[in-house]
Amino acid sequence: MEEEIVNKRSSITVQIGLNANNLPLEMHWSAEDGGITNAPAKAMMLSLWNPEDKNTMKIDLWTKDMSVEEMKQFFHQTLLTMADTFEKATGENLISEDLRDYCYHFAEKMDILPEK
Repeated sequence: MEEEIVNKRSSITVQIGLNANNLPLEMHWSAEDGGITNAPAKAMMLSLWNPEDKNTMKIDLWTKDMSVEEMKQFFHQTLLTMADTFEKATGENLISEDLRDYCYHFAEKMDILPEK
C-alpha cells in the first residue's frame, strides 16, 4: 500500500487568559479552515492519542466563571458527542446506544433534562 503525502496543514488554536494564580479567566479559539476566529469558550476537553505509549494525553480546562449548571450540560453534551463519534469511527452501534442510554440517565440524575 502506498503511503499518502500530506498536502496541507491546518491549525486550531486556543488562547487562555489566566489570572495571577494561573486560573483560567477567559478562553478563545480559532480554526481558520472552519472560519472561526477568536470565538469565546468557557470550557474545553482535549484528548490526544499517543500511539507510542498507547495512552491518552489530555487537557481539561474551564473558566473561573463557568457555573455548575453549565458544567453539567457541557459533560452531558460531550458524552453524547462521544457516543456519536465512537459509532461513526467503529460502527459499534449497540454499545453507542448503551452510552446514549447512560447519557439520558446522567441528564436525569443531574436534573438537566429539557422540560416537556
